[in-house]
Amino acid sequence: MLQVRKIEKYYGSKNNVTKALDRISFEVAEGEFIAIMGASGSGKTTLLNCISTIDTVSAGDILLNGENIAELSSGELARFRRERLGFVFQDFNLLDTLTIEENIGLALTINHADPFSVRRQVCEAAEKLGITDILGKFPYQVSGGQKQRAACARAMAAGQSLLLADEPTGALDSKASKNLLEIMTQMNRDLGATILMVTHDAYSASYAGRVLFLKDGRIFNELLRAERKRSVFYHEILDVLALLGGDVSDVI
Repeated sequence: MLQVRKIEKYYGSKNNVTKALDRISFEVAEGEFIAIMGASGSGKTTLLNCISTIDTVSAGDILLNGENIAELSSGELARFRRERLGFVFQDFNLLDTLTIEENIGLALTINHADPFSVRRQVCEAAEKLGITDILGKFPYQVSGGQKQRAACARAMAAGQSLLLADEPTGALDSKASKNLLEIMTQMNRDLGATILMVTHDAYSASYAGRVLFLKDGRIFNELLRAERKRSVFYHEILDVLALLGGDVSDVI
């Protein structure tokens, strides 16, 4: 589904250039759940920004379903984000002036989808995530867990190819973090969602099926969970983080 080919990203001027990404290459198959880890300044958020088209690469190619996003015009990029990418934010980004149903269907409505089609897709997403009973309520009327599910339903309702999450548990307490990660796991396992998540947290990363570790803008290591228990995978992630050097507490 996603192909990242030898991408590089530079910041700064001629006399002070910083290389944020250094010839990074990897592929993501449809239905994978991948976490990207690394210390502050390792390039993980820059990488996600380039994949999400928030930023552009200095060299290399990024292809989603064979389409090179570096070759899209500004108008095509805007449509690409709406139709192909879903985003899971740590603070949900639900609009309090809209009902849960309207929030979930917002991207579809912006794309001028048929109202009956919007309603059907919203109801399907809500049913899969168990929130059909709150569709008529406003965000301030529901619990934090229900907001999480609504935000995830919004990300999947329009049928986007790829869900992107940048530190989705960063502003959540441990219980809310676990709930969100279990929702994302459900979306991946039961609904076939392809997820790419940037996180500094080893516990969050242990929910993924594969973890990429970045150091100084390069891929330092990679772990596959396979059939191992999440608790075992968690400790393997900690071992790799220790090998990254420095204070492990900076990245967990």
